[in-house]
Amino acid sequence: MDELAVMLEAVLEHFNLKRVIGFGVGAGGNVLARFALNNRNKIDGLVLINTVCTAVGWTEWAYQKWNNWYLFSNQMTEGTVDYLLWHYFGSKTMAGHHDLVHAYRENLVRSVNPVNLAMFVDSYIKRNDMALHREVNPAKKKIQKTIKCPVLLVGGDYSPHIDDVVEMNSRLDPVETQWIKMADCGGMVLEEQPGKMCEAFKLFLQGMGYIPCVPSMTALTRSRSGSVHSRSSDVSVPQSPSDTLLESLHREAQGRGDEPSPIKHHGHANLRHGAAPLKV
Repeated sequence: MDELAVMLEAVLEHFNLKRVIGFGVGAGGNVLARFALNNRNKIDGLVLINTVCTAVGWTEWAYQKWNNWYLFSNQMTEGTVDYLLWHYFGSKTMAGHHDLVHAYRENLVRSVNPVNLAMFVDSYIKRNDMALHREVNPAKKKIQKTIKCPVLLVGGDYSPHIDDVVEMNSRLDPVETQWIKMADCGGMVLEEQPGKMCEAFKLFLQGMGYIPCVPSMTALTRSRSGSVHSRSSDVSVPQSPSDTLLESLHREAQGRGDEPSPIKHHGHANLRHGAAPLKV
């Protein structure tokens, strides 16, 4: 994993990026955290979803080794797929989101190269502990090995890695770290709760000063509904093409000497000839 973190330097140089905000999920978050530890001047912030900062445990090591034995043999067995899906979603999400789980199952069986996946899993289970430590002494914070940039930690309520996220949160500086536990969500936060994750990411960027303060999605919805209500009740609405057609027919009837009938139209309120247009 440390070698993958070193490779990010070449990626930043290739795209001529001086400073970045990293967004990582699972193993990708682990790589970004390691990169931030050694390149503090190139990371402005981190968003880490279900990220682990500790070394592999014996149970995880045993399961992954058993699965890798099949993967290195170019076999994507049913047991391997089930374990990977549990690793992604957790048991509760697998029981409740059948369509999403089925889509990932099909992708694993049809699109993923077993040998390449085995090599990636092998590198992940060989990861070492990041040795992060929360220092309470202000005098020692500057020399302490930890992530210095703002960090948003996110974990799903039913994620199999929620305890690992809590452990990482306990090791980081609380001044720079924000921790969110997504309700009604398993391991795949972006797929299961995209709206909530988008809102959290937007607020995180606002806190860093990258985007202006804008209303939340809930407030914006309320504002729009209130605006529509006020327009329909208090303001004259500009005439639409259907309004113009109706009024033309009305004038033709008057020219023929027919008894004019009242114009009925339910699509707009306060419809009058010569009404002032709405100014936005």
